[in-house]
Amino acid sequence: MHAWFCDTTNGPDALVWREAPTPEPAADEVRVAIRAASLNFPDLLITQGKYQFKPPFPFVPGAEYAGTVDAVGSGVTHLKLGDPVAAIAGTGGFGTHACVKAAQIMPLPPSFRLEDAAAFAFTYGTSHHALIDRGQLRAGETVLVLGAAGGVGSAAVQIAKAAGAKVIAAASTDEKCESCKQLGADATINYSRENLRDALKDLTDGKGPDVVYDPVGGDFAEPAFRAIAWRGRYLVIGFAGGSIPALPFNLPLLKGASVVGVFWGDFVRREPAANARMLAELAQWYAQGKVRPMIDTLLPMSKLATAFARLAARDIRGKLVMVNP
Repeated sequence: MHAWFCDTTNGPDALVWREAPTPEPAADEVRVAIRAASLNFPDLLITQGKYQFKPPFPFVPGAEYAGTVDAVGSGVTHLKLGDPVAAIAGTGGFGTHACVKAAQIMPLPPSFRLEDAAAFAFTYGTSHHALIDRGQLRAGETVLVLGAAGGVGSAAVQIAKAAGAKVIAAASTDEKCESCKQLGADATINYSRENLRDALKDLTDGKGPDVVYDPVGGDFAEPAFRAIAWRGRYLVIGFAGGSIPALPFNLPLLKGASVVGVFWGDFVRREPAANARMLAELAQWYAQGKVRPMIDTLLPMSKLATAFARLAARDIRGKLVMVNP
């Protein structure tokens, strides 16, 4: 096998493409011949030693990938050679082969494109867990999605619409806002030139959004929270904007609002049965055309450095997917 190996915390520029022995699966694992792997923000953080999960060196980054099963551990009975699968493994995706626990595998129906599957579970799993489970989103409510043209943001727009919500998508350019409209957003805010709080008041007749989905953090967190509706739920997804905001505690008090943490990775570990049910529902939604990953570009696996550079520059609409020949 070949893979991009991380040997230090010096970031993606220090990754090295090299050959290594093809691993054999343990009893509870399968080996996946990787067709495609998507790039997610935690993949950047993990190469810098800044993510919650810190694997021992050397490791292969790439949290999410798809391919076919090409070896099966002795204790695995529900998967067989040749099965198309997606993996949510945390690491291992940026290479040609990886071994992963069978519990972290999502079997795919034949109609599920592997390139789509590689860009699916991480973002749609995060967004479904956030909006439906943690946010208790109900039909008819209004959702504000910050960073709505990114990977998790674009998934959140589609899932909120599938749940019957009104969606306000906020992004940094007119082009990104237009992409969000094509995904089904009811309204958009270009927060590089519009006042976020004022725009939210106008779009909600002063009521504010019932749910705020925030994978960005930074300077937009406080104005978004100040605009939230009574009994609103503010979903803390991550901090792609670079800084972790600090909210005055009087704000949730005055709005009767909740600040809700969303850590899908630990949800997968702690509640695997619930996660499996959620992924099965999402696979049905994909088959029904309710959700579909927004893929910016397919790049050869050899162009991973280019993908990381675009991620760092926030020059992506949806997801970048690396493919093996």
